[in-house]
Amino acid sequence: MRGREIAVTCDSCGRKVPRNKAVVYEKAVRFSTDMHTANDVKFFARKKIYYCISCAKHRGIFERKREEAARARRF
Repeated sequence: MRGREIAVTCDSCGRKVPRNKAVVYEKAVRFSTDMHTANDVKFFARKKIYYCISCAKHRGIFERKREEAARARRF
């Protein structure tokens, strides 16, 4: 349905952006327990981060996505 897209918040500046216009960047996040033992529990998760167009351009997200796509095409 046109014009009814859910608004997401830019993680950098806090601007409300429609989800179809936001730039989605997936980041690997590592969680660990502070037990300081050999059996430390570590969790790896992927977190979706939403940026508005201007913040994504300023942070160089487009260039990183282009490099990742070229790297994936090589293999």
